Amino acid sequence: MTVLPVETAEARPLGSGRPGCGASRPPPMPLHAEGAVQLDTGSGFFRPDSRPGRDLGVLLARHLAQGAGGGADPPAAGLRVLDAMAGCGIRALRYGLEAGATAVWANDADPDRLPLLEANLAPLAPAGVALRCTALTAQKLLADCLLREERFDLLDLDAFGCPTPLLPLALEALAFGGVLYLASTDGRSPTGHDRPAAVRSLGAAARAHPASWELALRLQIGVVARAAWALGRGVRPLFSFSEGRTFRTAVQLLRRPESGEERRLGLLAHCHGCGEQLVQPLLTLRQWPACACPLGAGLAAGSGAGSGSEAPPLAISGPLWLGPLQHPPTLAAMAELERRVVADGAPASLGRAGARLLEALRRDPGEPARCWPLAELARRLGGGPPPLTALVEALRAEGWSACPSGVMAGQLRSDAPWPRVLALAGRITAARVAGAPNPASP
Repeated sequence: MTVLPVETAEARPLGSGRPGCGASRPPPMPLHAEGAVQLDTGSGFFRPDSRPGRDLGVLLARHLAQGAGGGADPPAAGLRVLDAMAGCGIRALRYGLEAGATAVWANDADPDRLPLLEANLAPLAPAGVALRCTALTAQKLLADCLLREERFDLLDLDAFGCPTPLLPLALEALAFGGVLYLASTDGRSPTGHDRPAAVRSLGAAARAHPASWELALRLQIGVVARAAWALGRGVRPLFSFSEGRTFRTAVQLLRRPESGEERRLGLLAHCHGCGEQLVQPLLTLRQWPACACPLGAGLAAGSGAGSGSEAPPLAISGPLWLGPLQHPPTLAAMAELERRVVADGAPASLGRAGARLLEALRRDPGEPARCWPLAELARRLGGGPPPLTALVEALRAEGWSACPSGVMAGQLRSDAPWPRVLALAGRITAARVAGAPNPASP
């Protein structure tokens, strides 16, 4: 087996094992099959229902391996992958066998998992994949990469909790055009359920919001962008999604910020009184415009005194990413790669849930940063929710951008004024009740 040396006490040649460890290991568990691989997941933490995230990571890696990452220098030596929190090694194994990675460094902080990790990644040797297996904390691993000036085309950071402390070192470990595939399991802070923790971990305010998963993703990308800008680099989110427990973003590191990229960091305000959502870039921050409340957002936000009929204050979150959450050309290329692989008779990388997720993200670029659940429309209209497809068509017929959210099901994304959204939704609902055709406009 090809082994790349690592001068750390925690690394050792593959297959060396540990004295006496074989006698204490429990009987082998049934192998878990996924994509083109099979492996022993062991007795540690493993979630089969997280497969969609692994599927998209594999397709992204295959896309990058073909030199389509957009970096100044495509990976001439092949795709180099660092899996910083590898667990049982399923993602590292799939990157090597399905995505065509030529070098894989699989690391997990738990030294007791190292024999399992080594055994699961053994099939990479016949495939010609250069492999390292280590048991380091993520901080030590990334610091070691910085000292070596070693960089990767894909860095998979499947973190527990909030990964903010690791971001500066993680970005230093990326080649230009490389991608940080980042996960966070901190659901309370970025969704507005623990405001002090959000300030500590994200350096941002997080307030309760109807599109809470999207709010968490935008706060996460905002932290990545600020860390990259501090290094003089730029960022491009390729895709972002969540199932409510884990928040995943794939962010490409650019050699320098794109023109106007700084305008994509800002604040998102939600009025619990009327339901309006407002956005402002930090670069042009000024007084909030009036919302649909009778007293307007200025008074609601606390700019003046009023009578006892004052509207509720705006709930303002940020700084966060206001730009697109998805990169449609990358998602289209990933879908085409999967189609070609299946047509050639190779095992599909996408399971059913992964295929549905990819298609949902392709239909929604994740911009503008204004999303409303149909349930909120129904509550404010006093009836059932309007059909989402009909509402999207009606808004587009008037020239507004509109699409179903790919991040949270049953949500509308649009740049239309909130009163207009409500008016059209009311017309469509009334026409549906009356059995008349859906009106696209008055």
